[in-house]
Amino acid sequence: AKPYRDNVDAIVNAPLTFRDATGAVRQVPISSVADVAYGTTYGGIKRKDTHRLITISSNVLNGFTGPDVVANVQRALKSFPVPPGYAVRMGGAQEDQKETSDFLGFAAVGAIALIFLVLVTQFNSVAKPIIILTEVIFSIIGVMLGLAITGMNISIVMTGVGVIALAGIVVKNGILLVEFTDMLRAQGMPLHDALVLAGRTRLNPVILTATAAILGLIPLAVGLNIDFYELFNSGHGHFYLGGESVVFWGPLAWTIIFGLSFATLVTLLVVPVMYLLNEKLQAAFTGRDVNSAPPSVPADREEVEATTPPVLA
Repeated sequence: AKPYRDNVDAIVNAPLTFRDATGAVRQVPISSVADVAYGTTYGGIKRKDTHRLITISSNVLNGFTGPDVVANVQRALKSFPVPPGYAVRMGGAQEDQKETSDFLGFAAVGAIALIFLVLVTQFNSVAKPIIILTEVIFSIIGVMLGLAITGMNISIVMTGVGVIALAGIVVKNGILLVEFTDMLRAQGMPLHDALVLAGRTRLNPVILTATAAILGLIPLAVGLNIDFYELFNSGHGHFYLGGESVVFWGPLAWTIIFGLSFATLVTLLVVPVMYLLNEKLQAAFTGRDVNSAPPSVPADREEVEATTPPVLA
């Protein structure tokens, strides 16, 4: 009974019923067959995946961050001797972040693979999709540089989602340049002239679309809040920056801003250079003229003329 659970004397004096060798029922106190020894142990046995588990939890003090504390604990555990058959691993938020990062890595590979397949189908080439997908690498470099310069912390979830979103955003700039260059060459324009004209013609669309996306993300990045109800009723929107939303959405917005800004600038320089090198290598291996039209691109004069605005020299 519950009143006797904490009474050691009542427990050791409880009768233990058994049958002796003759079959007679007898009772003896537990103290006659067992001794009482005081010590420390756990109040219960927990299991996870059929393995026994002991959990040690704590909170983070003010002035410290979870990743910093986890890094210190992991460094201390490296010098801690772990007996054979035992394992020590981080749980809680750290375990959730690891699972999320693994999923985001798989999602990123899947997204890039799908984009690559679509580009191969569109250009009927393997080299040109690779040229376009290099923008994903440049966008990641831009994200790392932006976070390093500003000193922002990396959010495993939202930064990862932002990188995956960048993979689908930045490739459009490369598609504009490569596709328009192919159309100009199909019309008979020399390689160098086609690259220069494509860069000059597509400069405005590339810059404007990137600028529009960046400006649209700035309110989300800085946490601009507007009370629309008060704005329409009293004319005072109570504008303010920050709040809880910026903690969650800020890393995503800044990731896209940093990556898109850097990748857009690099695209206008690197993509034409890589396109030129690719065409020269193909011409060297196949023996065809580098200024000849690609065999996989049909000449469509109407489409070229419709999409080519007048360019002033």
